[in-house]
Amino acid sequence: MNIDITRLKHGLVEYIDIDKIIDMSDINLDGTGIIELKEVKIKGSIVKNNLDSYVLNVKISGTMILPCSITLEPVDYKFETEINGIIEEMLEEIDEISKKSENTIDIFPIIWENILMEIPIKVISPSANTEKLFGDGWRLVTNEKETGNRNAFDKLKDLL
Repeated sequence: MNIDITRLKHGLVEYIDIDKIIDMSDINLDGTGIIELKEVKIKGSIVKNNLDSYVLNVKISGTMILPCSITLEPVDYKFETEINGIIEEMLEEIDEISKKSENTIDIFPIIWENILMEIPIKVISPSANTEKLFGDGWRLVTNEKETGNRNAFDKLKDLL
């Protein structure tokens, strides 16, 4: 996602507006846990500060399709995040070697890194029944105390 900064660099404009919907269908999602990304919208601006650095202020929103942690069914997960920072510092932070060009800045690595940070640890489908989880040789244990089993520490309490 190359942004032309020629007019901003020469002081012809105070900021560059960014309002785009990115097609993420050709992005390699292997190893991310994401099945699909859709409706990824970027809205914000790039400004030049007093130190001749370019500051990115954008809001990213969209929908990730992730596998349910219980049933592995696809689940829509809406996300939204904001990025505020100096572009050069953010690229260094994610160890991204940017192509040196005096008139364009590629902000896609920053966008992609922030999308990846929005992936939740687990997603559960609303249709997944979490009340009756059991299988061959295992079952879900809740905090309820069962009458038949006694804990070893309960035996110690009886001795004291």
